[in-house]
Amino acid sequence: MLFKKVHPFKQKNTKPPLDDFKGVLKMNVRAELEKAVGVAENIQLNDIELDPLKIKTIMINEVVPADPTQDFYGQRDADYLTTTIPLFQKSGLPVKDIQDILHMGVYITNAVKTPKSDYTIKKNSIQNSLPYLEKELSLFPNVKVIMLMGDVAKKAFNMLAKKTTKKNVIPAVATYKLRNSEIYYGHIRVMPSYIMTGKNILIEKSKFAMASEDIATMARIINF
Repeated sequence: MLFKKVHPFKQKNTKPPLDDFKGVLKMNVRAELEKAVGVAENIQLNDIELDPLKIKTIMINEVVPADPTQDFYGQRDADYLTTTIPLFQKSGLPVKDIQDILHMGVYITNAVKTPKSDYTIKKNSIQNSLPYLEKELSLFPNVKVIMLMGDVAKKAFNMLAKKTTKKNVIPAVATYKLRNSEIYYGHIRVMPSYIMTGKNILIEKSKFAMASEDIATMARIINF
């Protein structure tokens, strides 16, 4: 099934500083987002420096953890990496840490930038984080794939896309029914998949297998 292509997120004149010695672009994601959107209480942003031109895939997880050190760019054995690394390895990719994932050209972020206070994530929590997520997506001009890891990521992406298209990009159907569909937002392939953090993904073997297959598909698209 092939869904109609629409215009992607606009690049908002992002001009990261040039490292004169290494000849590469360098950008601190947190600094760029705070400069563009502002500093807000409880908002957690990725304090990571990278070359935005090298990023070919953005994976959007659901929500930041209560402890920032347990996020993707926190400590080496962070909780979020204890599930993410095995997913990449199951996909057949030679990944041992978050730097290996970045080296692939894959950037991981969270849709909701504030830790959840209840079991479920409320709509206003998603809405409050949208300005940061929208700007974040615009920082990477060479993205070919956006992976939506879980229902909250799908909701957030649809809320952003509707600002331009006035309709959802991701149909409101079960994820497993969409996995073999080719969905595009402009020139960007959008891939709905399953949440990549939390102990449940390691227990639910079918979802673990499907998420790892989706990651393998993504890797082929970006020619890794």
